Amino acid sequence: MCKGKQRQKNEPIQTDLFIGLEKPDDSERDGSPDRGDAGVELCSRLRRQQTLTNNLLDQIADPANVIQAYRQVARNGGSPGVDGMTINELKQWLNTNLNQLQTSLLKGTYKAAPVRKVDIPKPGGGQRMLGIPTVTDRLIQQAIHQKLSPIYEPYFSPYSFGFRPGRNAGQAISQASQYVREGNVWVVDIDLEKFFDKINHDRLMHRLSKVITDKRLLRLINAYLKTGMMQQGLCEQRTAGTPQGGPLSPLLSNIVLDELDRELHKRGLRFCRYADDCNIFVRTRKAAERVLRTLISFIETKLKLKVNRSKSGVRRSDEVTFLGFTVLSDGGIRVADKSTKRLKDKVREITKRNRGVPFSQLLDELNTVIRGWSNYFRLANRWLSNLRDIDGWIRRKLRCYRLKQCGRIYTTYKLLRSLGVGERKSWNVVMYSQGWWSMSRKMAVSQSMNPMWFARQGLHSVYLRMNPKT
Repeated sequence: MCKGKQRQKNEPIQTDLFIGLEKPDDSERDGSPDRGDAGVELCSRLRRQQTLTNNLLDQIADPANVIQAYRQVARNGGSPGVDGMTINELKQWLNTNLNQLQTSLLKGTYKAAPVRKVDIPKPGGGQRMLGIPTVTDRLIQQAIHQKLSPIYEPYFSPYSFGFRPGRNAGQAISQASQYVREGNVWVVDIDLEKFFDKINHDRLMHRLSKVITDKRLLRLINAYLKTGMMQQGLCEQRTAGTPQGGPLSPLLSNIVLDELDRELHKRGLRFCRYADDCNIFVRTRKAAERVLRTLISFIETKLKLKVNRSKSGVRRSDEVTFLGFTVLSDGGIRVADKSTKRLKDKVREITKRNRGVPFSQLLDELNTVIRGWSNYFRLANRWLSNLRDIDGWIRRKLRCYRLKQCGRIYTTYKLLRSLGVGERKSWNVVMYSQGWWSMSRKMAVSQSMNPMWFARQGLHSVYLRMNPKT
């Protein structure tokens, strides 16, 4: 039976009923007096929550919820799983098999298919393993997510920003900037080694069972966790991890790492977490080193996860890359060097001179990249002048590509003449240049294919999109 008692200021609520999911009230954050019946109210609320999950699978398998899940899966798109069924084929399959699917879920006879293993390159080097479920399994996982997320979401930390409705990386960066402006310039940068591949199934299922009382649903989630991974016809069984690629994995990862959030809250630490990327902000190096040492012990002993010691460490904020940004010592925000390099790598890939695609198509592809990149990094408010250099470099890459399209000396000469370059200057450019890259920086070329010319062709400017007031 739950009994209320007076708690000391800032003492976290403790309950064995809903371990790690109790929602802190405002009194814990501002230090105001606590009500004596807070513990009773909390336990009562949590018991009601458990009662609501007794038949949760019935709500998940409800046709209306499944149809809503299909619409979301269709919006997300994605490639087929091991059975080859596409998103378009799923709609037809669902029209004739919805009742059968519902019955198999409720009777516990539904069998999850293996996921298709795909390795993709990571931006910093190495490979990231994705597990692509079949579209049917993606549908069911999305249906589960739609019912589980409203249950867990209210109890997650306000400083957790990844894979949550209404939250994004920009909010995490803004929070980090605020911490630094308050004087917390030392960052404990925690890197979890292959986090999604190393989630402990037993600990995760134990945490889920504290909230979910529908045993059928727990068995279904456990089946998804243990589903094999198939590559080149061979199926490899899994004893840990929840592969990235399914709709349920992000929510499960937040449930696992909410335990870390709670520990950081309990210690009174300032932090931002986006999925498995977590930064803690403190005032002194000595305090940061102590936090790092104790957190490594907590993560590896309690959470059964592995900290990558070579990537984790204590650094000043202006030495840390967090979600592609760097927060300067005064709280200013700039684009991290690695992010700029990745943009340039993508531009190089698009503007390869041997691609042989029309110039207009090349501009469309570049504009897509520029729009996406500038929208993500729009929070940056320092070092924006560096983006002028990127714009200039992109234009030179495009000049080089356009000149090479001409192929021959006379055709190149005709292009320059059509751009308004004088006859003599045009001949000098084509006769005395050592290669297309050298030709692209000739004054006659850069003046005729100037920023206004590129603007008329429709090319976006990185600098102007990031600094629209200019």
